[in-house]
Amino acid sequence: MKQFSVRKYTSKDKQEWNDFVSKAKNATFLFHRDFMDYHQDRFEDYSLIIEDDNNWVAVLPANRVGDTLFSHQGLTYGGLIIKDNMRLEKVIFVLKNILEKLELEGFKKLNTKEIPLIYCNGFSDEFCYALFLADAKTIRKDTLAVIDYSHPIKLSKDRLEGVKRGQKNHLIVKEENDFASFWNTILIPNLSLKHQIKPVHSLDEIQYLKSKFPLHIRQFNVYKEDELVGGTTIFKSENVAHSQYISANSSKNELGTLDFLHHHLITEVFKNKKFFDFGISNEEQGMKLNGGLSYWKESFGAYILTQDFYEVETKNYTKLEQVIR
Repeated sequence: MKQFSVRKYTSKDKQEWNDFVSKAKNATFLFHRDFMDYHQDRFEDYSLIIEDDNNWVAVLPANRVGDTLFSHQGLTYGGLIIKDNMRLEKVIFVLKNILEKLELEGFKKLNTKEIPLIYCNGFSDEFCYALFLADAKTIRKDTLAVIDYSHPIKLSKDRLEGVKRGQKNHLIVKEENDFASFWNTILIPNLSLKHQIKPVHSLDEIQYLKSKFPLHIRQFNVYKEDELVGGTTIFKSENVAHSQYISANSSKNELGTLDFLHHHLITEVFKNKKFFDFGISNEEQGMKLNGGLSYWKESFGAYILTQDFYEVETKNYTKLEQVIR
């Protein structure tokens, strides 16, 4: 059986890590260390580097909580990031070596969340299959609402009427580099009122990330004359434009704010992308669905894609020792 070395990431590896991520077949800018490390005070980073004769073949963005290693909890998606030419058999051996290493270091479990295939440059389900062989359990499923640009986009009657209301009310969409107005006027008050929560990213954090990834993080605001009435924050990767935050004031239905905004983004700004991802509509670890929110996203012509979360016991590395004939 092929043996790979597994070691913990250190700050000395930053440049090589970023270089590897930039060439991997299933990575986006979220795995760049400048993105991962902006909230390093909140997580005990325990990312792993997997090598074959000192050559990097894979990385696992991760953090530690007690005796469990998590596919990094500060990221929307994760899992094993691999080289483009990595074969399935080697990925199985890599997982075996990872679990064995974690077992020796006192970890009991590995929890991972897959990166949806729309974010990958080609099919990339090797790690999911390896987890299956290791008897991993599916512990959560989220549902993403995704527009596939290879199919004609068909808006529902409700969405078309919303777009028309936006046109009638002379709404204007502006891309802006300053996030303060949207955060302070729209996003934070809405999340506090409706869900008693704050945005995942503080204003300072999103401004910092924008400075590091100006082409990948973009803010689009909607105005009724000079009044800010709504907006969305887009995380843009090579294949996907993803609405990270969507929010509007109480006049959104009357004005057609979010329908008008997203119709503009989908049909104009990001029309050359492969996919537009509205994100999830799930709550309580995937066990509840916000039906109204899911309907709104699907009525733009979005299809449903699932994202799986897995848990595997580290002792199960032995299950991978005899699976290759």
